[in-house]
Amino acid sequence: MSQLSRRSFLVTGIAAGAVAGVPAARAASGRAGGSRPSRELKSDPFTLGVASGDPDADGFVIWTRLAPQPLAEDGMGGVPARPFRVHWQVYADEAGRKVLRHGVATAAPEWGHSVHVEVDGLFSDRDYWYRFRVGPHVSPMGRARTAPHPLAYGSGLTMAFASCAQYEHGHFTAYRRLAEEHPDLVIHLGDYQYEYQRDTYTIPGGNIRHHEGPETETLADYRQRHAQYKTDPDLQAAHAAAPWLVVWDDHELDNNWADEVPEKPEIPQPDFPARREAAFRAYYENMPLRRASVPRGIDMQLYRRIRWGRLATFHMLDTRQYRSDQGCGDGYDDCPEAVDPARSITGQEQERWLIEGFHRSRAQWDIIGQQVFFAQRDNNAGPAKITSQDAWDGYVASRQRITQGWVDAGVRNPVVLTGDVHAHWASDLKLDYDDPTTRTVGSELVTSSISTGGDGRDSDPATHPFLTINPHLRFYNNQRGYVITKIGRELLTADFKVLPQVTRPGAAAHTRATFVIEDRVPGVQQTYLRPLDPQARTLPPQDQIQETVDLETRRP
Repeated sequence: MSQLSRRSFLVTGIAAGAVAGVPAARAASGRAGGSRPSRELKSDPFTLGVASGDPDADGFVIWTRLAPQPLAEDGMGGVPARPFRVHWQVYADEAGRKVLRHGVATAAPEWGHSVHVEVDGLFSDRDYWYRFRVGPHVSPMGRARTAPHPLAYGSGLTMAFASCAQYEHGHFTAYRRLAEEHPDLVIHLGDYQYEYQRDTYTIPGGNIRHHEGPETETLADYRQRHAQYKTDPDLQAAHAAAPWLVVWDDHELDNNWADEVPEKPEIPQPDFPARREAAFRAYYENMPLRRASVPRGIDMQLYRRIRWGRLATFHMLDTRQYRSDQGCGDGYDDCPEAVDPARSITGQEQERWLIEGFHRSRAQWDIIGQQVFFAQRDNNAGPAKITSQDAWDGYVASRQRITQGWVDAGVRNPVVLTGDVHAHWASDLKLDYDDPTTRTVGSELVTSSISTGGDGRDSDPATHPFLTINPHLRFYNNQRGYVITKIGRELLTADFKVLPQVTRPGAAAHTRATFVIEDRVPGVQQTYLRPLDPQARTLPPQDQIQETVDLETRRP
């Protein structure tokens, strides 16, 4: 519990809050009709921490979820099945002396006792702090930030992005190190949590932590799994450090799912739509999302656009919910289905929304936050093209249309951010990857995993065969970590941060390589490369390819 006392947590009258059963709706009064006294919660309900997200020029979302017993098997966190009043405050200072906004929200049982408050009316381009209270219990303090005014470039942007945190494979030390970078914004590109039952997805030597409960299939399962991840103090620190923009990938539901198709469609799964609905509901309940993303049955609006003044526009994509099913058995193949123009990874409506956004954008940087590898990655030096059907290589026409879309729109600086593949990569983007002499039209930055795959190993990017076969690929490293970017009007700088191990806690992070993208100069340019760790072992080329495939492909 915070050291702030109940008495010093000021609460007054009418303010914006959340109404029972309608997440993040506006409340006309601070009184939450029908809620029981909060003193019935005997122990600290803020075991999952706090978070903020989806900032704009005058506000952001603040989030918490009540769970005094976070690993309860029924997914309800030990909270009685009734609504509870949750007081919230937003401050101008970290000490919490100057209250700027305050109100009462209702944590309703039908939404897992989660709270989503959309705070507005604040000054642009500033830091704010926030926290919650239920009865005598006070949450930790979190930091949020507003975006610059739509017509202003602001004071620059420090943005971190991360992906793929398998609880069983390692400690979340990378989240702690990310928080210590004091970013203005954190982007999470998916695989926030994993669905597997204990010891189903293992690393060499065995997993170091264990999932509670069965493979996630029901709402109770997903709520419990999200709660287990959120009890991790390193993840809580990262959420409290800055506002997040979140999108999912596959493991928030089921490995390699595609629209209404599960991972193993050959096995009848009539309950998969219900599983999808449960996963989406739990995802909303546990993320700092606006009410526009409240799920409706098996559907959830997650692709959206966030503007950071004139400096940057973030186009956050959903490459799972609308995609055509993966071709050729969902593996690494020379697959004729990959070039079928009728197939899409985004669906027609999202693709049209994205390209229209390119044409309307006046931002210095257009940043596309999405899940799976965008550039071509052929792992065969011969004439056959062997690529991952789960990535954009499995949807070549879809990638071509979107790339041509930003070229036709005259997007000033297109940058794709990617997760999923459990390794750091940097690449130039092309309209024709088979002709290395064609001009570069964009840049891709790929983050490694937070913990998935275990410790990994340092490697010499110059020896990796993927970079030889694909000259537009410029960097590779197979250690755990995240990426820190500093974005200004003239330059985007990306530091690829790595940790020597995650199977033991407390490792320091260091910069393995730095790349820059210059204004109006598409493509990545390396400015720093740390010498190879002398303890690193260099694999033969074919083994390096197999290691990369194994990192990304789960075969139970």
